[in-house]
Amino acid sequence: MLEEFCPGFTEALDGVDTELHSGMPFDEKTYQLICFALAVKSRSAPCVRKHFRGALLAGATVKEVSYTLALVMRESAGADDCWTHDVLGDWTDVLREDCRTCGCMR
Repeated sequence: MLEEFCPGFTEALDGVDTELHSGMPFDEKTYQLICFALAVKSRSAPCVRKHFRGALLAGATVKEVSYTLALVMRESAGADDCWTHDVLGDWTDVLREDCRTCGCMR
């Protein structure tokens, strides 16, 4: 659909990929592991499979890919913890709020 109705946009995206690859400061294995981590975090199943395979083909071990996955999960858990702490703050204040007016019970 984008290719048909927004060809300039899809061409520009292809150009970004070309530019990024031409100036890449990482070796292919590192690049694939970074892309794998980003794919996991963005929940893109095709990209997870692509970069899992790409990392292995670039010389990563299954242990290195597993460590990358564990690192993504740990960093995500930390971010979730900080975000939830910020949202709830003092949870007893939340209990005292009138949820009918704040919109959380709609």
